[in-house]
Amino acid sequence: MNADTRSDAILQRLAEVLAERRHADPESSYVAGLYHKGLDAILKKIGEEATETVLAAKAGDADHLVYEVADLWFHTLVLLAHEGLGPEAVLAELARRFGVSGLAEKAARGGSGGKS
Repeated sequence: MNADTRSDAILQRLAEVLAERRHADPESSYVAGLYHKGLDAILKKIGEEATETVLAAKAGDADHLVYEVADLWFHTLVLLAHEGLGPEAVLAELARRFGVSGLAEKAARGGSGGKS
């Protein structure tokens, strides 16, 4: 994998682009338009993309699934940026979970608690 396709480099570059779009004209940028519409619009888009991801998985089409997961990840990154966070926050949380049983981690949070 070259430097332009490494996962961390892609996430970092995308985070930079999303930060740049915060100040762009909503008429000229899809992401700026989402930011301008606010949290509810971003959340609605994530819900749509999550549903499309589920449907792609059920259909058994790997290429379509990858496409939809990319859309879902993209929109969750928009949400993180809207909230002043970046992918590094999620990556740090995932790293923290290495070596921790999923069942033990869930129990430590007090069961389901509305989270998966």
